Amino acid sequence: MPSAALDLKDAILQLKKEKNAVILAHNYQTGDIQDLADYVGDSLGLAYKAKETDADVICFCGVHFMAETAKIVNPSKTVVLPDKDAGCSLEESCPGPELEAFLEANKEKNYYVIAYINCSAHVKALCDVICTSGNAIRIVDRAPKDRPILFVPDANLGAWVMEKTGRKMDLWKGSCYVHVEFTRDSINRIKKEHPDAVVVAHPECTQAVRLLADEVCSTERMVTYCKEVDAQNIIVVTESGMLHRLQKEVPNKNLIPGPTDKCACADCRFMKMNTLEKLHDCLANLSPQVELPEDIRSRAEAPLLRMLEQSK
Repeated sequence: MPSAALDLKDAILQLKKEKNAVILAHNYQTGDIQDLADYVGDSLGLAYKAKETDADVICFCGVHFMAETAKIVNPSKTVVLPDKDAGCSLEESCPGPELEAFLEANKEKNYYVIAYINCSAHVKALCDVICTSGNAIRIVDRAPKDRPILFVPDANLGAWVMEKTGRKMDLWKGSCYVHVEFTRDSINRIKKEHPDAVVVAHPECTQAVRLLADEVCSTERMVTYCKEVDAQNIIVVTESGMLHRLQKEVPNKNLIPGPTDKCACADCRFMKMNTLEKLHDCLANLSPQVELPEDIRSRAEAPLLRMLEQSK
């Protein structure tokens, strides 16, 4: 007798075929969703896939700003996400009206605004170019030399990019609530338990944690690093969902989740709001859908396309 989980997976795949849908999943989604997806990746890879797809329906298993990004570059397609309330602490830290007011109050500075992709469509519409953790260094390197840079919303990623590029930037004071839960003490403790392990960390972590890492990189780069590094034990300091993909693609290494001071895990409550049941229902009902005002969408599209062009 087939299990309910298997029946649900078969039903999702059948709906995907009927609706001519593509399922995109972020690296931080639960393992069962990653296993069903047509593509699993980081924000940059997902942005490319959203732009390239021939599907009529894009089912985005991630958080709201990611589904918005897919809609920005695919205005004629139906974009759905399993849970409309799957938000992001970084997006919340930089409301569009607040950024708009700041730029108006400081218009004499003529900021070149670089927005980390973890932001709303409204914020994207206010910026000059988008970046992800995977291409932020390249994007900042290509910024005009004669204009001051405002980097929003992640101050930790921005600080890391400044270290790498030497470019001075003004930083919005936003952060990812998951990555700032990793601390110097929590990482030092796990390093003592595994003294021969290397540490790979996401740049959304604080400087104190980044300084303890052997490699700081995007989630996509983590896959390559874990495959290539000459070490058997690897401490992975990012959201817990990344371990599922790494364990599939790097099965010969011992991958150790970096702990926080609170627990031995690091779950994003927003990423984990999506479930197989919600994925099934959003494909069946083509709801909840992402809709954007055309003036916001069209203004946000230019900096997104600029990012994709500069990332080639």
